Amino acid sequence: MIRNLNQVTFQGFGTVPPERTQNAKNMDKSAAVSWKLSQSEAVIYRAKAETWISCGSGMSVLSVSRDGESYQQYYLDKSVCVKPEILFALSPFMGEASVLLYAQEEPEQVGVRPFDSLRVDHRLRVEGIYTFFYQEKEQGFLFPGESHPMAELTYVDQGSLHSVAEGQDLLLKQGDIVIYGPGQWHMQYADIGVAPRFVTLSFDVSGMELAPLLNRKFTAPQNVVTVLQTMLREQERMDAYSNDIILSQLKLLLLLLLREADAPKGGKLQTANAIHSENEIIRQAQQFISAHIREKLSVPLVARQVDVSPSYLTALFHKNLQISPGEYIRRIKLQESKQMIRENNLNFTEIAAELQYSTVHHFSRQFKEKFGITPTEYAKSVR
Repeated sequence: MIRNLNQVTFQGFGTVPPERTQNAKNMDKSAAVSWKLSQSEAVIYRAKAETWISCGSGMSVLSVSRDGESYQQYYLDKSVCVKPEILFALSPFMGEASVLLYAQEEPEQVGVRPFDSLRVDHRLRVEGIYTFFYQEKEQGFLFPGESHPMAELTYVDQGSLHSVAEGQDLLLKQGDIVIYGPGQWHMQYADIGVAPRFVTLSFDVSGMELAPLLNRKFTAPQNVVTVLQTMLREQERMDAYSNDIILSQLKLLLLLLLREADAPKGGKLQTANAIHSENEIIRQAQQFISAHIREKLSVPLVARQVDVSPSYLTALFHKNLQISPGEYIRRIKLQESKQMIRENNLNFTEIAAELQYSTVHHFSRQFKEKFGITPTEYAKSVR
């Protein structure tokens, strides 16, 4: 990537005079030599004395290094003085270009190097998404297993889920993620009495291997959870831009997981032992809400359970989840109501009372606002 050339970014390689003095006699241009830059290779020079370089014609790039291994690239739009012993190379940015160079002692040619790409390109590409489901399963469900040519991600939103692949039975709890590789056979099941809710995506990627993420479970960092929630909101919105946003967000999610997987040994994806960390406070709040969703819940009550003030809990939810804790409680209650409707053990009035709604009309109105259909319409669709 080409960097902006200024005194701060160029520190360690030389000096960049202030722009207001760029036309002053920082270099003796009458004694400067014009260099036409090669479009086939970049010659490496070692500065043997202070070496002034200025843009001539066209657009050019200055590459500099202290060790000959790593180079920093700068767009040469102003005069610069390279320190002695610094390695440098000059190349055209686009088309033909030349520079003016002046030094008390001519730089020493020490080699050539291939042109680096001047453009930042993707290393990881999400080529496409095939399926993106929010699954709400019955108690003790069993998925007998499959393999397919695309990768697949599972994120547990509520409850717990067993993931079986490569001879491992991983118990995924709320907030856990597992990724299956292309062609990897896997099955999933829930324990008796557990009705999990989870997200699944199947997708294709190229450019980087997902091997560091396979055959293991991750407790998702909060930034990963936030990205996944953005994807779910876009799936609900589904306008002309949503699919592209979902694709770009999945790429971000995978890169965040790969970065965490590549962290130094001993690092953790989730600071589970840091009881007062933001992630842990949110996780404890979510778990308390899930465990007591059929009780009367309030933000002050939840805040007391995680030992923070209501205002701090609200700030954390807004910062990390982009919703208030009150709205989060409402969403989880409505998800619970869908499970209760599928179980078909209670009528709508009883469900509303069980979930602590003031009236069945209040419950029905919120259900319609969230899902776009009435509880009656939903019941007909699942029975």
